[in-house]
Amino acid sequence: MFPPTTHILVVDDFASIREVVVKSCTELGFTKITQAENIQGAWEKLISADPPIDLILSDWNMPGGTGIDLLKRVRAEPKYKTIPLVLITTENEKARIIEAITAGASNYIVKPFTTDGLKQKLEAVFKAKK
Repeated sequence: MFPPTTHILVVDDFASIREVVVKSCTELGFTKITQAENIQGAWEKLISADPPIDLILSDWNMPGGTGIDLLKRVRAEPKYKTIPLVLITTENEKARIIEAITAGASNYIVKPFTTDGLKQKLEAVFKAKK
């Protein structure tokens, strides 16, 4: 599993959803969590983060740009392309999951989710990263 000092960027346009994700991350022992409400804010926080972002948890559907847009931008930038990015969404159609994985998503979580479900997905991402 990722260490507790992993710097996580949580991206979602709804504050209530960000709070749920942050709460789950905190319950899993993570202590460094940054939040953004849209793709532009996420990018700004990513490039200015100190310490650097180690993991991104992003919603798929947001106004002004999707989680897939953020994913493609992160994967296109050599400095950030290896940062694990997990999409969190209500989209559960097989075609959408394939689209996310094809675009380079590290994993995919369908809302609503539990802290245990998030832990399982993050463990899988961590194992794949090694």
